[in-house]
Amino acid sequence: MKTVSAWIPLPLYTQVLIAVMCGLLLGVIFGQEPYLGGLRNEQLGKLGLSVVTLLKTLAIPLIFFAILDALIRTSIPLRQGGKLLIICLVNVVVAMSIGLAIMNLWQPGLAWRGHVDELLHLVPGTAPSAAAMASVQAGADSPIEYLLSYIPRTLADPFSSNNIIGVVLLALILGAALRVLQNKSGQAGGAVSAVARAIERVYGWLVQILEWIILVVPLAVFGVVAAVVGKSGVGVFSVLWIFLAAMLAGLALHALIYYPLVAWLVGKKSPRVYLGQGADAIMTAVSCNSSLATVPVTLRCLERMRVSAQSARLAACVGTNLNNDGITLYEAMAALFLAQALGYDLPMAKQVLIVLASIIAGAGVAGIPEAGLIILPLVLAAAGLPDQVIIAAIPLIMTVDWIIARARSGVNVMSDMLVAILLDAGQVASATSPAAEPQESDTAAPAKS
Repeated sequence: MKTVSAWIPLPLYTQVLIAVMCGLLLGVIFGQEPYLGGLRNEQLGKLGLSVVTLLKTLAIPLIFFAILDALIRTSIPLRQGGKLLIICLVNVVVAMSIGLAIMNLWQPGLAWRGHVDELLHLVPGTAPSAAAMASVQAGADSPIEYLLSYIPRTLADPFSSNNIIGVVLLALILGAALRVLQNKSGQAGGAVSAVARAIERVYGWLVQILEWIILVVPLAVFGVVAAVVGKSGVGVFSVLWIFLAAMLAGLALHALIYYPLVAWLVGKKSPRVYLGQGADAIMTAVSCNSSLATVPVTLRCLERMRVSAQSARLAACVGTNLNNDGITLYEAMAALFLAQALGYDLPMAKQVLIVLASIIAGAGVAGIPEAGLIILPLVLAAAGLPDQVIIAAIPLIMTVDWIIARARSGVNVMSDMLVAILLDAGQVASATSPAAEPQESDTAAPAKS
């Protein structure tokens, strides 16, 4: 059975580009004047914003069931799982450090100062109240209080308040409990297996609904662009380049400097081997915009690098939920960018909380179509941005997201390959004697399988 997206021959980024061009044309030609029986660009803008609201509504249950499904169905040996977790944690901490350094030293969001305010007055129904804007600056007195405020008070509280951290914590606890009960009662039969099948089915339904919503995302971009250009002209999009440059700079520093350096110094794979023999997987991810769809190519590239099949499968197949450096880096940087654009002076404690929300959300969206687009509203909400700002800014960001999305996918695949190399290096190191030279460990790596 074909998915809904299979009936549309054009990829999403092409549809979005066409939508942007059509929206620009409609906004320039008609402005705020009525056409087609009284239809106005402002009304198209309202319809477009409703799609963004749907994405935000679907994100919380989708991430919740995605984590439950992954925990129930995935089996990782304890020792290898511990190594995988440590490597992924180090990688994402470095990614976040790069992102925070760029946003605090360069402060590219200041170039948008005044433009987001302008957008809020241009997009119908998105002007926030003074109280909502002031609440962003208010907060707890310490980082501990920031974190404690995200602990859910009731089981329903994270879902009603869009508390992404609370939802993920709840999903992890319930998923771990179901996994323990499943192991005790056996893989087949019993109430636990019935619950596991129900979770898998609900998750499948949510992914299907997401595909339907993604089908109308280009229409949402078309409507919002037409409404904005109709009121202000094309000048409102002139500052998009600074957002694009900032996001790509963070992704490039992490992927082209940190990854090859660690693969060389720790994994004993030179940049020529890591980047040269991994180029097929990287370019496939960039072209198809999916690290998950690139897994077969990634495994082939790792085989050419003489990485053991066990390490390659663990990193690229099982560990894909954790190797989302591209998504987590982008989400955190985008949230801080918009906060700077609105003039919010976020303390380091709140910036760390945004980073934490990005990491947690990124770990729960592996395999979900357009994952970066799904969790962006939730991370922006974790930054304390009012809903009106989020709803108005996302369609603007989406006009260049098709470029950033491909860079994110490439980074995620490079992360998969690095994790596999480091896992393999750890296996080789443990298999050799303490007196063994590093060169001997490197030559022993290909022999392991």
